[in-house]
Amino acid sequence: MSHDCLFCKIARHEIPAKVVHEDDEFIAFHDINPAAPVHLLLIPKRHIASLADIAPQDGEWLARMLRLVPRLAFENGANPLPEGGFRLVANAGIEGGQEVDHLHFHILGGARPWNKRAAPAA
Repeated sequence: MSHDCLFCKIARHEIPAKVVHEDDEFIAFHDINPAAPVHLLLIPKRHIASLADIAPQDGEWLARMLRLVPRLAFENGANPLPEGGFRLVANAGIEGGQEVDHLHFHILGGARPWNKRAAPAA
C-alpha cells in the first residue's frame, strides 16, 4: 500500500467510506459523487496505479476482482437482467480520465434517463 494514496487510506480504514464489500484482497464502497443511482468503486487493497500497470502474474487476482462485479452491482440496486444490467468503467492515466492513481473499477447501474427505451410512453 502507498502511504499517501487516497484509496489505500480507505482500504486501511483511515478515511471513512460506505463499504459494501471487503475481503482480504478487495474493498468496494459507494462513490462520494455518484454518476448513476448505483455507483460503487471496487479496488484492490494492493496498490496498483492503473490497468496499464497490470502484469502477467496479476491475472488470477484480476479475474477474482472481475467476478465480484456482477454480484456487487445486483446486490446494491442494479436492476436484474435482461432489462437491467450494469456498466463497468476503468480509467487509466490522465488522458483516460483517471483521477486517483490506484486501480479502481466504477460499477454503475440503475435506470438511465437518457435511454429512450426506458422512458414512459407519451
